[in-house]
Amino acid sequence: MAQYQVLARKWRPQQFADVIGQEHITQTLVNAIKNKRIAHAYLLVGPRGTGKTTTARILAKALNCEKGPTPTPCEKCANCVEITAGSSMNVLEYDAASNTQVDKIRELIIENVKYAPTSGKYKIYIVDEVHMLSGGSFNALLKTLEEPPDHVIFVFATTEVSKLPLTILSRCQRFDFRRLGTSLIVKHLAAIAKDEKVQIEDAALLAVARGSEGCMRDALSTTDQLISFCGNKIAEDDVLGVFGLAAHERIVELSGAVLDGRSSEALKQFNDLAESGKDLQRLLTEMIEHFRNLLVVKMAGDQGGAVDATDAELVELKKQSASVDADALLRVLEVFTGAEGRLRFTASKRVLFEVTLIKASQAREAASIDVVLQKLNSLRGGTPPTSGTAAPVAAKPVAVKPVAAAKPAMAEPKHRQDAVAEPPPTPGYTTSAEQLQAIWAYVHEHFAQAAPLGREFLNQGRALSFDGRVFTIGFDPEFKSAMEFLNSPRFRAVLQTKLREFLGHDVGIHFELAEDPELDARKSEPPASETAAPTPASAVSPFAPATPATPPPAKPSAAAPSSRDTKDFRNDPLIKKALEIFRGQIVTVRT
Repeated sequence: MAQYQVLARKWRPQQFADVIGQEHITQTLVNAIKNKRIAHAYLLVGPRGTGKTTTARILAKALNCEKGPTPTPCEKCANCVEITAGSSMNVLEYDAASNTQVDKIRELIIENVKYAPTSGKYKIYIVDEVHMLSGGSFNALLKTLEEPPDHVIFVFATTEVSKLPLTILSRCQRFDFRRLGTSLIVKHLAAIAKDEKVQIEDAALLAVARGSEGCMRDALSTTDQLISFCGNKIAEDDVLGVFGLAAHERIVELSGAVLDGRSSEALKQFNDLAESGKDLQRLLTEMIEHFRNLLVVKMAGDQGGAVDATDAELVELKKQSASVDADALLRVLEVFTGAEGRLRFTASKRVLFEVTLIKASQAREAASIDVVLQKLNSLRGGTPPTSGTAAPVAAKPVAVKPVAAAKPAMAEPKHRQDAVAEPPPTPGYTTSAEQLQAIWAYVHEHFAQAAPLGREFLNQGRALSFDGRVFTIGFDPEFKSAMEFLNSPRFRAVLQTKLREFLGHDVGIHFELAEDPELDARKSEPPASETAAPTPASAVSPFAPATPATPPPAKPSAAAPSSRDTKDFRNDPLIKKALEIFRGQIVTVRT
């Protein structure tokens, strides 16, 4: 009676064209054989079950086939048959995990490479899991690997290339195997099931592909186990029940409850999944993968196949991601990824998962710093939020832009564009120097109270002009960095709020670099020791008319100390109101 052969061995590819999802590697090897550019050492890198050892055996057949070297081995000659059966004397496979010592490598490889192959053109050494070799074994192999005899070819396979010395990597041609896509695994499993005369639902195939995590060997082993359990008819519930997976629809429902902030509903759905025996570690992994897909679809769509999903799943992802912003998805994803490592080692996996769901639901509604600043600005502007209503705080950061001024009563010409960077000046509007300095003094004083961090930067500027629509603030080129700092949305919003408080209407703000005559004059003044001595008071005629001293422009000094101490800051009504709304406390005050 013939022994049963599992699907993973029965359906192992025998030609380069049969290898699934690794065309970038198989095509390179085919071209190398055709062009007679065969290297003496190859390194195959990638996750488990993606075709590394299989590709090494196909390469060995292609090189030692009686018709070869050829990219399409005949599968009929003695060499091909022996290599397929694993009995060839010229294709030697070694497991590095079982032969780590230097003596073993010297005995199995180094001492035997000098002997010519008994049949065929090449003697091929396939070393699986090569990263398990000891440091001494690698050093002993270096010279042989760099200059082997013409009839010797090395093929190394590993899942952890980071453990290999650079001296080994530099002597090999490296090929990186990829994880297989879900749709690719589903298509391949469907073809195998048809040939095996097994009826398996599309949803069941999708569940098997999801559970394999890009590993074709795992997918085939799972299918083999399901056939033994269910017979020739396999449904999705069979797959979920046997392997403790959750249906994709349940993942979507649970993530929807988290995104909507419905913590109680999320806990109820999770309790149902946990009671049905689902693997909590696997469930958390699928939640992370789902939110990752939502974030990618939200930010970039399905560009370049970055989302591994079927067409139906992609439609569902686009629909769900449209109802939430990217920042909220990022916060929720950070909560889940932070819990993934702790879930592996905690004794109370269920409790930790429930706490994670609650945190993720709260993270969805968390306010960003820009939203907090906007609310603070609204409070300072005299428009506090309406009491008695629980308005949810938007999670999406709001970019504060300069408020456009109201349109003049006169009709605008039709040829004028609607979108302009700054409002045009009001015709006939003039501002005296006294009025300009009064506006600037008010803005400067109240800006320092609302934004202490920007006070010293505003000290470097000065009021240049105001035409009724745009208030222009000038900075000497020496203080260009201060201008750039204040030109950020948060500080522009505070300045516009102060202008609106003083003027009673919205105006625009413009920053520009302009030479400061007063600053230039101070730079050109000689030191105090070189100036002439002041005229004695007795030398001044008592009958001379008194000349009133001209006060300097109303520009605060950069070195002037702050007029608000720590006590005043803590007693500020705005700060008190912010602490009340956000339920916070002052930890430290920096001036």
